[in-house]
Amino acid sequence: MRPYKVGINAFADQTNKEFTAARNGLIVPEVCEATSFRYGNATAFPSTMDWRKEGAVTPVKDQGQCGSCWAFSAVAATEGSRLQRGYMEDAFSFIIKNKGIATESTYPYTGSDDTCNKNEKSSEAAKISAYEKVPLNSESALLKAVAHQPVSVSIDASRMAFQFYSSGVFVGDCGTDLDHGVTAVGYGEDQHGTKNWLVKNSWGTS
Repeated sequence: MRPYKVGINAFADQTNKEFTAARNGLIVPEVCEATSFRYGNATAFPSTMDWRKEGAVTPVKDQGQCGSCWAFSAVAATEGSRLQRGYMEDAFSFIIKNKGIATESTYPYTGSDDTCNKNEKSSEAAKISAYEKVPLNSESALLKAVAHQPVSVSIDASRMAFQFYSSGVFVGDCGTDLDHGVTAVGYGEDQHGTKNWLVKNSWGTS
């Protein structure tokens, strides 16, 4: 018996092809250069972590019919350009170049391909001066990073089970076609001892 549930939701009237085209807008570069990794030598970290309980995670947002998952992932990681397809590094670079990001109240998200209002005064809700990458294909490195802060990650969300996911611990073979950006905000294990990652998505609360 699978440890998660699927059900009819707001996306049920879309084919999987329509859904992934609208919601999964991640474009991963062919070459991903490594960076320094500050947590590489970390040896002490908690057995479970939930950054929601630490007040470092804002409510789930809805990107709408816009492939801006990569931007939501980067902003969510920054909390603890354009809106179509992209990569989280683009968003981090923009935040650095722009010297910060505005609050949602001063510059609301519209989910449409509009012209940015460069004259809008930024409230500078958050700033970053640099970013680092978690070493590729290393779950232990990701655990070390998430133990210290929410982390922007790429996943393969092309399966219909993702489209109709309702609750529980999602399990299955790991896909290799990375097409969606989310934020890892914790880790732990369920009542059956199944280890899991706690992930914040940007498809609303449906």
